[in-house]
Amino acid sequence: MLLMKDIIRDGHPTLRKIAKEVPLPPDPADIETLKSMEEFLINSQDPVISDKYGLRGGVGLAAPQINVPKRMFVMRLTDEKGEEYNYSFINPKIISHSVEKSYLTSGEGCLSVDRNIPGYVLRYARITVKGFNEKGEELKLRLRGLPAIVFQHELDHLNGVMFYDHINKKNPFQLNENAIPIEN
Repeated sequence: MLLMKDIIRDGHPTLRKIAKEVPLPPDPADIETLKSMEEFLINSQDPVISDKYGLRGGVGLAAPQINVPKRMFVMRLTDEKGEEYNYSFINPKIISHSVEKSYLTSGEGCLSVDRNIPGYVLRYARITVKGFNEKGEELKLRLRGLPAIVFQHELDHLNGVMFYDHINKKNPFQLNENAIPIEN
């Protein structure tokens, strides 16, 4: 079972590296890594288990965050309409995106960052994504709102980018005209 001690923190060199493509079909070790990451998210969202083991709640986790520099991540969340997004992605990509941007009104956080970093992170409001699941089957999804933001946050981890890299240093709460606020 993954615990908070297994998640590397801001400043660790793996978080700034570009992760390597995963050969398909995925090997048993990669499948096991995805399953343990998914289990962490399930446990982190369970109040009893998260309290017992001191887990911070998460909606996404990328393999580089557990010091595995491979292009894989998991996301588990429910959007504002109650639709569940429980996916494991291998070699994910954004294949198209809106011009329009959106942002979380509360700002973004990260399991690898132990401090609050105020500011807005502008991301594409709508994205079409492609990748593969743990069985090596192709996934293609259209995401908007919170699921789109989570996907982009996790994809950044695969490219050595942290969420706060997107925050305007001079004016952290600056917004583009027509940016769509997302409550979370």
